[in-house]
Amino acid sequence: MSQLEKATFGAGCFWGVEEAFRVIPGVTHTAVGYMGGLTSSPTYQEVCTDQTGHAEVLEVKFDPNVVSYETLLQVFWENHNPTTLNRQGPDVGSQYRSAIFYHSEQQKEWAEVSKAELDASGKWKNPVVTEITPATAFYRAEEYHQRYLQKRGLGSCRL
Repeated sequence: MSQLEKATFGAGCFWGVEEAFRVIPGVTHTAVGYMGGLTSSPTYQEVCTDQTGHAEVLEVKFDPNVVSYETLLQVFWENHNPTTLNRQGPDVGSQYRSAIFYHSEQQKEWAEVSKAELDASGKWKNPVVTEITPATAFYRAEEYHQRYLQKRGLGSCRL
């Protein structure tokens, strides 16, 4: 068994983000929660006030011998709009920001390169606003948020 690695992404409401990553071969564990803010042990209700500074995030544990961090980045970019500041679809607020929280200098480098490539590709009319910052404390969200869509037999948050 190889050493597992960790990746953390913010791409809007964490329910759909979790579902997109949970099914990837090589992803061994997912948990939704909060990162990047000032408040210790925030609750969902506190994060929803847009006053804690936290983003809704997905923490992924993965086997790099089965799935690469670069592949996870690709899934991240494909599953949200990285050009909308503090917004994904109808969800508005800094907790819904596009963010990559890196756990190593190598992850930081890969994230920056992939962001620059996406920005230069012309796929999006507006510039990519995704923040790339060091991972800080991860606060696991309340249990009812974990695997929310799977528990309800849903594959996505489509409106």
